[in-house]
Amino acid sequence: MLLLLAAGFFYRYSDVMGVQAFLISAVVLLLSYLLLRWRRTLNYWKNAGIPCEKPHILMGSLAGVQSKRSFCDIWEDYYKKFRGTGPFAGFYWFQKPAAFVLEPSLAKLILIRDFNKFTDRGFYHNTEDDPLSGHLFMLDGQKWKSMRNKLSSTFTSGKMKYMFPTVVKVGHEFAEVFGQTLEKDNIVEVKDLLARFTTDVIGTCAFGIECSSLKDPNAEFRVMGRKSVTDQRHGALGIAFINSFPNLARRLHMKITKEEVEHFFLRIVRETVSFREQNNIRRNDFMDQLIDLKNSPLTKSESGESVNLTIEQMAAQAFVFFGAGFETSSTTMGFALYELAQHQDIQDRVRKECNEVFGKSGEFSYENMKDLIYLDQVLSETLRLYTVLPILNRECLEDYVVPDNPKYVIKKGMPVLIPCGAMHRDEKLYPNPDVFNPDNFLPERVKERDSVEWLPFGDGPRNCIGMRFGQMQARIGLALLIKDFRFSICKETTIPMKYSKETFLISSESGIYLKVERV
Repeated sequence: MLLLLAAGFFYRYSDVMGVQAFLISAVVLLLSYLLLRWRRTLNYWKNAGIPCEKPHILMGSLAGVQSKRSFCDIWEDYYKKFRGTGPFAGFYWFQKPAAFVLEPSLAKLILIRDFNKFTDRGFYHNTEDDPLSGHLFMLDGQKWKSMRNKLSSTFTSGKMKYMFPTVVKVGHEFAEVFGQTLEKDNIVEVKDLLARFTTDVIGTCAFGIECSSLKDPNAEFRVMGRKSVTDQRHGALGIAFINSFPNLARRLHMKITKEEVEHFFLRIVRETVSFREQNNIRRNDFMDQLIDLKNSPLTKSESGESVNLTIEQMAAQAFVFFGAGFETSSTTMGFALYELAQHQDIQDRVRKECNEVFGKSGEFSYENMKDLIYLDQVLSETLRLYTVLPILNRECLEDYVVPDNPKYVIKKGMPVLIPCGAMHRDEKLYPNPDVFNPDNFLPERVKERDSVEWLPFGDGPRNCIGMRFGQMQARIGLALLIKDFRFSICKETTIPMKYSKETFLISSESGIYLKVERV
């Protein structure tokens, strides 16, 4: 009897050991397969014979980003290292092989001529779990095309003209607050003041709300606007995972928007829409456009789905208009003042032009804004040297062989990176590229230059939809400041400029400090 019990115990034990051995073997085989596939992926460009840096095992070609290097440093260093080697270099967008464009001719094919093969940006978005990620900048395919068509009428010259007096009104308040700041100290950190100005402009034009961030630096709109740009939901490893495995990240319900930012913008949009509809208020602004799209007669797409905007979709579009509108314009204006402070002759010429334009009619109008030709050159040159979005992202929708370069194939699903900020500092495109020179944008030089050699707003069908608005508020803000104030460098001014390592957009590391005096 004891022998039978012992035999049964030994049989069951052996059976368990067999299962365990099988599971261990299966795990080892799976890990080996994943390791081989991982290794093959990280050798993709080497095996294809395309120049490429050896990638980091987790971060790909982005090793050290946000700790040792800024995104801008990575794009510029990679471009300088590989330009001239071919139409593109191999790159690793975290775990994904990507094409890093090196020639303007290829950029033109991707952005314009063969746009239908590169319509998507390929950024992670999860509209079900993270509604604010479903905005125009992130959307792909038919959803992007449909939303772009709906919103295009928002940024016509007629709409700009209507919003112009509102921007000028905020601009005068801005100049007043700027003057009050000088009473305390003539060394001014201009970056934050400019961001408060553009926050109030966007808040008024997009939401019809007096944000009051000029008067109160801690106003809720300003705080949330700053967090929407600087605060990230995930660290470097989380971002790498989301970008490397976007479909899995969606199945895991991963979000990219901070919870408090999401709640704030959803609440603001709901309250604004409710108030306007209940009180029959119209302002002919961005929010009215979104409300019209929400309330238009029920329409269907070709697939039979409703294309009327939901509150969540409205909030997403308002969110990106707010975030992109205040951050990009304020950053550009800050860098413009930074360069003008170092080039007093250029600053004096801008001031003279502003006084002449203002002096014609005694006021700043939409019509005479167009006469600020030299100021426009200054802004264009600033955007060349300090391209706020220094990389343009696209995703290849079908295998693409670069014309006349059969060896260079961009595979379906592959990310494409166009380093426009680095291209803007290429001496082959701009003589003395690191020198601030508004004459680079004399009308005759602009006509001679291919459009893809200046890409701060992108190019082609997917260029920046808010370009006109951004340029308008930057012109107004700078004109009103330069007319009344003189800017110069001081011991607190960072020369050369040091960029923040934390943000995808270009930004100064520690603010822009300038000496300011009344003219």
